[in-house]
Amino acid sequence: MRDPFLTMALNNAWANATLYGAIAGLSAADFAAERPGFFPSLKATLNHIYEVDLYYVDALEAGGLGRSVYDRDEIASVAELAKAQADVDMRLARFCQGLTPERLDEDRVTERRDGRVTEKVGALLLHLFQHQIHHRGQAHTMVADAGIAPPQLDDFHLDYGRVPSAQAYWN
Repeated sequence: MRDPFLTMALNNAWANATLYGAIAGLSAADFAAERPGFFPSLKATLNHIYEVDLYYVDALEAGGLGRSVYDRDEIASVAELAKAQADVDMRLARFCQGLTPERLDEDRVTERRDGRVTEKVGALLLHLFQHQIHHRGQAHTMVADAGIAPPQLDDFHLDYGRVPSAQAYWN
């Protein structure tokens, strides 16, 4: 099996692209409409996923932006947010392509509200993948609430049932 961290990063990119494809036709009002979930709308939920991805990818790359990634306005357009998310998804995949066992054990500093914390690269990646899946599941419910058939997001890893759109991420 190829590197599991790279595989998870590619799964994340595919799942996000699939989810954004399902909601591409939403109006700005429907994107921002109140929906059941932890965050009040698809717009807020998907902006949160994007912001946290930016935060952790920057930390993994040792970019030094820290919490300043949160100092921005929400992206209001589905298309613009989809593009921004795809860009950070590919940064994560490129980072994972270069992983070695030694690099997984390297320290990275994350800036928290109450100071700086040092974490291992492997732990940060596992946390980030879990975070993405958690909130994408909430968005999945919101998509159904918007009257759109939620796309299948778990047919990536196994040969059996792998959807054709996932195949491009495996080649």
